[in-house]
Amino acid sequence: MEDHEILAKFQVPASRNLAFNQLVRKYQQRVYWHVRKMVIDHDDADDLTQDVFVKVWKNLENFRQDAQLFTWIYRIATNECLSFLQSKRRKFFLPLNDVGAELAAKLEADPAVAGDAIELKLQRAILRLPDKQRLVFNLRYYDEMPYEQMAEITGTSVGALKASYHHAVRKIEEYVTNADTPAANPDEAD
Repeated sequence: MEDHEILAKFQVPASRNLAFNQLVRKYQQRVYWHVRKMVIDHDDADDLTQDVFVKVWKNLENFRQDAQLFTWIYRIATNECLSFLQSKRRKFFLPLNDVGAELAAKLEADPAVAGDAIELKLQRAILRLPDKQRLVFNLRYYDEMPYEQMAEITGTSVGALKASYHHAVRKIEEYVTNADTPAANPDEAD
């Protein structure tokens, strides 16, 4: 079902629940994986995905349709992720590196990644990026999202997004290249 059909059904009180259920079925998996790439932990990603759709439900009738529905939902999900990570740091008085280490530990325990050494190394490198840079990298690399759509989601200029992605790629390449040498990262010795 097309977004405009879902939105039209949502405006009719009798079909509002059906329309919302269709919207959730259409976008739930994409939102979950977008969130999961940022927060790593399944339970946190599951909770945040539910929070995203609660916000969508509460605000959908005010959606002005000046952006794509998908873009609007991704923006909500992105803001939820960034708020969650920032809140986690404040709540536990954790510096950026400690949150990254916590996420890396969860990543290593994740059966979907744990058996693949190359994927694990890439994910560790991604976790070392600042949150917003990690977000840009994930949207571009994994979701293959055009910069223009990313700009709508993040509220950032295309030029800034391109620069952020370039810096992220450079940092990831540097980490992956140097992670093989014991002196490069002594805390990763197994």
